[in-house]
Amino acid sequence: MIAYRIKVTGRVQGVFFRASTKEKAEDLGIKGLVRNESDGSVLIEAEGEEVLMQEFIEWCQEGPLMARVDHIEKEKIPAQHFESFRVTY
Repeated sequence: MIAYRIKVTGRVQGVFFRASTKEKAEDLGIKGLVRNESDGSVLIEAEGEEVLMQEFIEWCQEGPLMARVDHIEKEKIPAQHFESFRVTY
């Protein structure tokens, strides 16, 4: 298992980014959380099998249809052992 903290910037709030991220993560069996940040970015903490995490990160670089992703920053973090993937506020 591998875990990442991912910060996504661009037009990523108000475009169903969090809900779409949750849906994609659940499709891939990835656990973690997603939330909007006060600076307009979206923060994701996610963990799962390495090959699935790479697919998830690739999806994050595009996001849902209405989003415009300008940049993502990712860093490996210790696994948090999440039980599900959730949207937090």
